Amino acid sequence: MSTQLPPPTPVLTVDRLNIDFWVDGTWYPAVIDASFQLNGGEVLAIVGESGSGKSTTAMATMGLLPKNASVRGSIVVDGTEVVGLDARTLRSLRGRLASVIFQEPMTALNPVYTVGFQIAEMMRSHRAMAPKMARKRAIELLEMVEIPEPEISVDKYPHQLSGGQRQRAMIAQALALEPKLLIADEPT
Repeated sequence: MSTQLPPPTPVLTVDRLNIDFWVDGTWYPAVIDASFQLNGGEVLAIVGESGSGKSTTAMATMGLLPKNASVRGSIVVDGTEVVGLDARTLRSLRGRLASVIFQEPMTALNPVYTVGFQIAEMMRSHRAMAPKMARKRAIELLEMVEIPEPEISVDKYPHQLSGGQRQRAMIAQALALEPKLLIADEPT
């Protein structure tokens, strides 16, 4: 007797996504009718030439497009429709449900806070974690992404790390809340 497994539940479903930008009185299309689905445990690569809408699609998934963007279609992350969500609800989903590793860590990380503080603050705000526990977990995450001397590096500012170490710190921050969806924009 064979048993059939239930079909996998999509972590991400993008359906007929269209994104336009209003610039100098004209709408410019950036993404036209994009549709795809990603199940848990899968990896999806979106490839295309520069300017083809890869990063725009990724940022739309997180609700991080600028105000001059118009998004039509559907983006469903783990059962939640993202298109049209209010800013407060979007903030509560970011990091916990979906997280992004940005292209440029020097601009994504805040230069006035240590990398450890930035990782710990995310855990504290989403999980009400005590400061000592959040710091301990930040060190564990830095160790996991193989940053040298994580007990020391946790107290370093982004400019005190090499470019590769900043990228790893950003990966640690993206993994901190164990999101169901991890978006890597221009992964290296």
